[in-house]
Amino acid sequence: MAIPITVLDCDLLLYGRGHRTLDRFKLDDVTDEYLMSMYGFPRQFIYYLVELLGANLSRPTQRSRAISPETQILAALGFYTSGSFQTRMGDTIGISQASMSRCVANVTEALVERASQFIRFPADEASIQALKDEFYGLAGMPGVMGVVDCIHVAIKAPNAEDLSYVNRKGLHSLNCLMVCDIRGALMTVETNWPGSLQDCAVLQQSSLSSQFEAGMHKDSWLLGDSAFFLHTWLMTPLHIPETPAEYRYNMAHSATHSVIEKTFRTLCSRFRCLDGSKGALQYSPEKSSHIILACCVLHNISLEHGMDVWSSPMTGPMEQPPEEEYEHMESLDLEADRIRQELMLTHFS
Repeated sequence: MAIPITVLDCDLLLYGRGHRTLDRFKLDDVTDEYLMSMYGFPRQFIYYLVELLGANLSRPTQRSRAISPETQILAALGFYTSGSFQTRMGDTIGISQASMSRCVANVTEALVERASQFIRFPADEASIQALKDEFYGLAGMPGVMGVVDCIHVAIKAPNAEDLSYVNRKGLHSLNCLMVCDIRGALMTVETNWPGSLQDCAVLQQSSLSSQFEAGMHKDSWLLGDSAFFLHTWLMTPLHIPETPAEYRYNMAHSATHSVIEKTFRTLCSRFRCLDGSKGALQYSPEKSSHIILACCVLHNISLEHGMDVWSSPMTGPMEQPPEEEYEHMESLDLEADRIRQELMLTHFS
């Protein structure tokens, strides 16, 4: 006698038919402490994300089954802050591991669409001057509107033949260029550069460089470390300081530039998918780039909501490739060298 076999559609069991939503997990049923420990953010912040991204996440799906925006956001936050699609994370909110992956993709794209809303340089003169004043108050370095650096984020190998993503440590990575203000808020983020590119090459090819070369931020400059070349809009430390003024300049430069180093540690501590502790991002370079950018957007939103950028445990980020040994050719830009010399003479003598 033939035995009838029923093939179960797990998603169908979870979501049902039509445009119904899955609401197995209720935010009001758990404490803020639980939300912070599992998802890295408090209740009101999550509610804000639901309001911000809800329209994007409520779009009808081809499968005619929808997971609620609230659940999708929790799934994505769980991945961003833990770095893995753990079964218990999916079980907690009542979705499968495959569904979690789709949720991460949906939330990531919704955040990337809003990147320009939350990651930007100030446009008005008063805000720019406020930036300069804050940086000056930190270590006495005048004219600074941001600090710039690059950070590598590990990704899976795109394919065996493509070596453009292999960094100096032999790991596949994206080399991400970022600029932050004194609070750690990101003003520029470019996450698409392959790991084989040196920091100076990333900056040279970046839209950030194009903006400053075009004179969009006159009478201001960024601070960068010795991985970058000196420009009229980018002040770097002296390779071998000799005079007291040069030593004082380098000390002020180092103290000011440390802001972005702390920002990188905070990013990687809060968003463990970036720090490599659970392995490389298992996505294509393009999707990995979007995940990194989404985390940066969340970082800035959290600052806007009063979450202290330095409050996360300061565990270190993924071990970075060693700094390149650059031939110091700063003096080739005579105007940039003149500006730096004048800066030291005026403010550090």
